[in-house]
Amino acid sequence: MVFAGVLVAGAATGSLPGPADRRPAAGSTQAAAPVGRHAEVAEAAEEAMAAGTSPVEAARRAVSRSGDRWDAVYSPDEYEEFADALDGRYTGVGLWARERSGRIEVTRVGGGTPAADAGIRAGDRLRSVDGAAVDGRPVTEVVSLLRGDGTGGSAGTTVRLGLERGTRTWSETLRRVRLSHDAVTVDELPGEITVVKVAAFTKGSGDEVREAVREAPAGTGIVLDLRGNSGGLVTEAVTAASAFLDGGLVATYDVEGEQRALHAAPGGDTVRPLVALVDGGTMSAAELLTGALQDRGRAVVVGSRTFGKGTVQEPGRLPDGSVAELTVGHYRTPSGRKVDGRGIAPDLEAGERALRQVGTILAGLGR
Repeated sequence: MVFAGVLVAGAATGSLPGPADRRPAAGSTQAAAPVGRHAEVAEAAEEAMAAGTSPVEAARRAVSRSGDRWDAVYSPDEYEEFADALDGRYTGVGLWARERSGRIEVTRVGGGTPAADAGIRAGDRLRSVDGAAVDGRPVTEVVSLLRGDGTGGSAGTTVRLGLERGTRTWSETLRRVRLSHDAVTVDELPGEITVVKVAAFTKGSGDEVREAVREAPAGTGIVLDLRGNSGGLVTEAVTAASAFLDGGLVATYDVEGEQRALHAAPGGDTVRPLVALVDGGTMSAAELLTGALQDRGRAVVVGSRTFGKGTVQEPGRLPDGSVAELTVGHYRTPSGRKVDGRGIAPDLEAGERALRQVGTILAGLGR
């Protein structure tokens, strides 16, 4: 599983497309020479290859010196799985989770998954993974433990989880399996409300959002549910923004100091009342989309302050076919607000029952 805070077993990403935004093949190289931090990591990998040592480990040591918790180095096999996850396929146990006050909390369990079969429920606290306590750890580290990164955590291997529910504590040993999920789901609620839930910005999810909006019954208000969405591909978030905007700026960002901009495509629905639901598990590309809709006055944002991951990662191929995904810049909302470390404050604060309040809000928007 790939997205920290959503499908728990990979790294949250605000990835931009690049030479390694495809499945790596052994011996393949980048279309252009690496620059900046990617060049430094590639040099460390080359030196390790020349010395007969592990280029992946050398690259990881070089990356760790930055202190950036979003940097990652994947072996070819690991990146293959990462790419699968961006396509909506992943290896894991079927848990969605987030960090709350230093603890890891299960937010959703996929039906028919090992986690569901074991009776794990939303609201359960994850205490440990294979004996390693997870309190206080970044979600990305917890995700790595769940995946079994570095220990051969492929489908068929097992992982032991320490769990807590109220006053009860217990352990479950689950077998990792290959899973798939729908990134975008659509529900119709009473009162002419269409809820478009985006679990993660995997490939094709932006077009799915646009299609859902086009097919929503006439006269309905739209709820864009981004709660627990830890991001994904920036390009997919921009495509999703195009469902609600008639062109214009979505975000600005910098790559190695060069300023760039992301724009929505023209022709989006700018008429339907729109509410965006967010929480502390709304991260990265999902925050980019939230900020655009809020700054441009297109949506009322309801929920709680978002996570605050405003960095952008770009993948780069290393000489041995492994991939370094490194932070190359930060993005800002259309009005110039920084997101990293701050998050986005909602227009209206609401707790876990936020979805029950959207009818009143949409009515107030003139639906």
